[in-house]
Amino acid sequence: MIEKETLEAQVARAAQKVRETCPVAPSITNTVTINFVANAQIAVGGSAAMVYLPDEGEAMAEMGGAVYINVGTLLPVYADTLPATAKRLHELNKPWVVDPVAVGMGKLRTQLLADFKPYKPTIVRGNASEVITLADVWGLERADAGAAVRGVDSTQEVDAARAAAVAIARYTGGAVAVSGETDLVTDGETVVLSHGGSHFMAKITGSGCSLGGVCAVYAACAETPLAAALAAVGVYNVAGERAGARVNAPASFQVAFLDELYLATPEDIAHHTFEIEEA
Repeated sequence: MIEKETLEAQVARAAQKVRETCPVAPSITNTVTINFVANAQIAVGGSAAMVYLPDEGEAMAEMGGAVYINVGTLLPVYADTLPATAKRLHELNKPWVVDPVAVGMGKLRTQLLADFKPYKPTIVRGNASEVITLADVWGLERADAGAAVRGVDSTQEVDAARAAAVAIARYTGGAVAVSGETDLVTDGETVVLSHGGSHFMAKITGSGCSLGGVCAVYAACAETPLAAALAAVGVYNVAGERAGARVNAPASFQVAFLDELYLATPEDIAHHTFEIEEA
């Protein structure tokens, strides 16, 4: 299990490198939240590029430092785009992040996510229900299989997804970030519980989707998938807490939140409140 001081140093270096290098982290993402994803990636220091065509997905796999794939609003063309992009990322050994939005809700969505299994995403970012269901779809963790998903909202508590998250991380060799009131991040050996955020994050569309995009930004620069995922979760918890303390409604929170993502320093992110446990 990694020491907390070592992990803090890795997170700080990842955040600093992002600010210095502005990595390109292209996204194939939810059309409902595409603007928020791009703005969040830019706010933390990255560069955004949004695509949806198959050849563009493969081109972005080659060009980007890391790629974010979110299956939230599927178009028919994605049946070609997503497998081609994931396959190319795997061939190039490039980091990539998947958000298995509402996995289990429909045949195409579930089949696409099932087909991602051999390509081993670097980071899986989802809510508890999605992580539990993805582990079941991949045949990795049977406990609580078939957890219900209400749209993109979780019907499970984060702790219920712990075993599934650990199983996925051990299979991929990457990391899993489970979003909730207390966020859980794991690489299959270490479990990190991250605190902060704001109740307003559940009152706006795209806090989870944009977190996945920010995971990709940090994945382009971090030394490990765990450090990348924790950097993203950490900056969200810092920014959410600070923004929530100075506003009283969701719309103003979203604006303040983007400001706080931009203002958070590598030290702020590395030293946010979190605990480490053995998986």
